[in-house]
Amino acid sequence: MVRLSHHKFATGVAHKVPADLRKYIISTPLARTAWDSITPLARNEWICWIESAKKNETRSHRIERTRNELIQGKRRPCCWAGCIHR
Repeated sequence: MVRLSHHKFATGVAHKVPADLRKYIISTPLARTAWDSITPLARNEWICWIESAKKNETRSHRIERTRNELIQGKRRPCCWAGCIHR
């Protein structure tokens, strides 16, 4: 288990990491390592993609997908135009 008080959690460029995403990533060491290894712009893309979901079910699915895709080595969300906030 990773303690927040001992490890800084990396954020995006224009977005703060939502608590539900942070909790999910921290709970999986491989996802945490992958999250820490991507650029702030890449983290920003994941965060914005999750935040852009209109339904709670979609958001939950995107958080799960983020964790799984990070573990698989993907660096950015696939098939998404990208964050408009950069």
